[in-house]
Formats: sequence, structure tokens, C-alpha cells
Amino acid sequence: MLNTSDASNTTPPATGYLPFRAEVTPLARPLPSGACDCHFHIFEPGNAGNMLFPWAEPRSYTPTQAPLAAYRAMAEALGLERAVLVHPSVYGRDHTSFEHWLKVCSGWMRGVAVVYPDTPTSDIERWHTLGARATRCNVLFDGGVSADVLPRIVERVRDFGWHLQVLMDVSREPQQVLALADLGVPLVVDHCGHVQATDALGSRGFQNLLALLREGRAWVKLSGLYRLTGQRSGFSDTLSLVEALLHANPAQLVWGSDWPHPAIAPPMVDDGDLVQALLDACSDAELQQVLVDNPSRLYWSH
Repeated sequence: MLNTSDASNTTPPATGYLPFRAEVTPLARPLPSGACDCHFHIFEPGNAGNMLFPWAEPRSYTPTQAPLAAYRAMAEALGLERAVLVHPSVYGRDHTSFEHWLKVCSGWMRGVAVVYPDTPTSDIERWHTLGARATRCNVLFDGGVSADVLPRIVERVRDFGWHLQVLMDVSREPQQVLALADLGVPLVVDHCGHVQATDALGSRGFQNLLALLREGRAWVKLSGLYRLTGQRSGFSDTLSLVEALLHANPAQLVWGSDWPHPAIAPPMVDDGDLVQALLDACSDAELQQVLVDNPSRLYWSH
């Protein structure tokens, strides 16, 4: 389980966006041993307001404080034993916090950095040693990168065996996801392709994503369901989308909480509801793949 001795329990005053929910709804059945949350963030600038890890200027949003201790409490309540830290845009190019948490939590954490075409190789080497196994590229929102620089970023990480994680709406340019799958490193698509749940099955881009899954040429994170629908519990709107992904290839899927759910409109989601939605969609065998076996292949095999 997650070690309770690896971070300060000091929680700075909350400012900015909607705060996460500390309480979680209990699950109907336990998660398998070794369950992994493949997408979460830590927003902990420092103790008692000391900006040890300052926000980037400018940034697209200012998150509410979300310290590691609070994440640990949620994860332990739900039975999540491993996790993948994703470097958020609010820290910009500064990976000081990312490096800190990977060092402190090396026993159960891996990481996804943000590499640019001009990121020094020495930085990538250091992040790899600490446990980073991918670069995340945002081609959807302001503050990210344009799709035309992705081949250059891929060349920076290829020799480290990293994968390319992309935040994109696969419905906007249906052929784009096919082109990214041809870059020569594993492709991981965030948040179920970030297409609205009611539009997904009729979207050519989502159908292309399903085809890539069937061929084993892409991975998908079953995460951010609340970003694909107006629902804040149950997530019944997303069930057909999740079932289509599972039917395409459960061996190429991982799950992520997207905790602490930054920059969403109220009400805040319950992390127990998010995990329960996965439990409701998956057989026991699929749950073992999505939460345990697949994360081990993607983040812990090298």
C-alpha cells in the first residue's frame, strides 16, 4: 500500500478552483491487488504558503491545493496501491515538483513528464532514472504544443523507451490519431479520446481510435469521464463509450482518476463513483488487465 511516511501532512490554505472531495463512496467490491491509478496530479506548492514549487506564469488556471497526503488518503480508501504522476501545465517547464515527488515516492510511483523539442537530454535522462516513462503532449488546450512538433518530441524520448501520451479530441481531426500511431513509439490517448460521450460512437475519429486499439497500435486511458458528459455520478452517458473501448481491446487500456479533477465546473466528483463506474463496466478479468497487468507493462516493465 501507499507509504504514509513519504510526505508532509501540512495542507496549505485552499485557493483557486473547486476543491476535491475528501470523502469517497465505498466500492461494491474490492479492487485487485496491485491496482494502479495511471493519471493523477499533486498541487502542493509548499508548507504553510512557502512557494517551494511556484506556479508558472502565465498559466491557464490556478488549481486548489491538492497535497500528496490527501491523494494517499483517497487511494488507500479505495484500494489503489500504485500511481502515475502526470506533470501538470500549471508548473510549466519547471519539473522541480515532479522530480521531488518521484524521489519521495519511488516505491509506488511512476511519472509522465512534459518534454519539448529543446528539452535538454540531461533532463530526460534524470527523469527516466527517477521513474518517468512518457511525455505528455497537450494538443487540445492553450498552453500545449502544436501537433507538427510531436515528431521532434518523439525523437527526444525514443531511445529511452518512453511512450507518447496525447491530450486530444479525436473527433476534431479524425486522421490525426492514425498519424500519431505511426510515429514509432507507443501512443497513449488521454481521457477516452476526449470526445463527448453522446457523439463518440458516431465519430470517425473515435472509430479510428477503436481500430488502433484492435490492432494493438494505441493505448487509451479510461479517465476523465466527467469531462465527456454533464453527469457527475453514475456516468451512464459514458457506458457505451467505455464498453466499446473494452470490446476493442482490454489489453490496451489503463485507468486514471485524474485527481484532483482540476478546472471542472461544480459539483465536484466523488472518486468512489469514478472507480465504481469502472467496476460496473468490467468483468473481473478485464479489471485485472486494466488496473494491474496493463499498467505493469506500460510503466514498470523498463
